[in-house]
Amino acid sequence: MSSKQATEPLQATAQQTQSRDAAAKGAQKDIQVVEFILGKEHFAIDLFDVKEVVEYTSITKLPNTPPYVKGIIDLRGEITTIVDLKQRLNINDTGSTAIEASRIIVLDEKITHSKMGILVDDVSSVSTFEMSQVDTTSESVDQDDTSILGIIKKKVDVKDKEVNELIIWIDIKPLVKDIKL
Repeated sequence: MSSKQATEPLQATAQQTQSRDAAAKGAQKDIQVVEFILGKEHFAIDLFDVKEVVEYTSITKLPNTPPYVKGIIDLRGEITTIVDLKQRLNINDTGSTAIEASRIIVLDEKITHSKMGILVDDVSSVSTFEMSQVDTTSESVDQDDTSILGIIKKKVDVKDKEVNELIIWIDIKPLVKDIKL
């Protein structure tokens, strides 16, 4: 076997490794989110912070809890605390959604350390965006006390015209970390 033949497989392997590394870096630039609606605004949280989305069910109110803690539900035999995200984020716009049409986004226990869900008006989709579609430079994102990670610019067609729909990408972890029952 000639030395040229021996190096060709190594070069191909090196190129495959570089391609895989480039693909992995490209994948890191993508974010996957669950899009939902609160009032008239669109929001998103990381897909990996979500366990599941369930339909609204009757919530049992608890005494002596913060106003944003709506209460608890029995979710397949497990008690789950429900947080009203509109109240937690101080969104006063109630919208026209009846509470029975709301959805509950059940959060991954790795971030909440207990069974917890957030009440939202509706869940619109699971989407993937490139980081180039996210604005992280606005004033509201730069503040230390905010849970806003960025503003996602989603292109949508409205009356045969392409416009940007703005989605507020939030970090749910700081919003639920201090809730203990």
